[in-house]
Amino acid sequence: MSPFVKAFSVHILTALGAALALMAMLSAGNGDWPMMFVWLLAALLVDGIDGPLARKVNITKNAPQWDGVLLDLIIDYLTYVIIPAYAMVEAALIDPGWSLAAGLMICVTGAIYFADVRMKTEDKSFSGFPGCWNMVILVLFAVDIGSWGAMLLMIAIALAQFFPLKFIHPVRTRRWRAVSLPVMLLWGISAMWVVWLSFEPPAVATWLLVGSSLYLSLVGIVQQLLPQRARA
Repeated sequence: MSPFVKAFSVHILTALGAALALMAMLSAGNGDWPMMFVWLLAALLVDGIDGPLARKVNITKNAPQWDGVLLDLIIDYLTYVIIPAYAMVEAALIDPGWSLAAGLMICVTGAIYFADVRMKTEDKSFSGFPGCWNMVILVLFAVDIGSWGAMLLMIAIALAQFFPLKFIHPVRTRRWRAVSLPVMLLWGISAMWVVWLSFEPPAVATWLLVGSSLYLSLVGIVQQLLPQRARA
């Protein structure tokens, strides 16, 4: 297989996320929230593997006609921001009026964040919350923290997109990756468990989902508080 075909195949894999986004939106339009999250989790999986594959086949050299970063951002905005915002509004996770306000907030702040050229840090983490509203909304479907609690959480996370707080990339951030990768896998398993049981899982699944979400959300900030010592 030629280098071009290999590289272009990775572009196609990334673009597959758009098809998964459409399937998620169709499920959301039918009010089938578990199926919507199945498609979003599939899109999250594609997003997790296309980057390493792109680097392996040197995509910028072998298929430079297409901007893989731009393609990835377009699809991420659909699956990470727009569809979760739609679910927030249609499912009225908070209250009808407040859910609409939260959905609008997600769309606007998410768009600004995805256009921020400073979003990546030197250690391949993210500066500011990386707009992963799909993960946030999934947890809110699974855990009832009350309308006020949910709205305050949404506002805090929206603001966190614009502060220099570090959030790890489980695959690319090397520091503590030996822990972060298994935790990300645990998050994926617990998320599928919760979704498969239509958000009525046993308590252990909910606790695993919440615990892994807290780790992934806070470990980057902990790393900021505990700077890595320079090697001699």
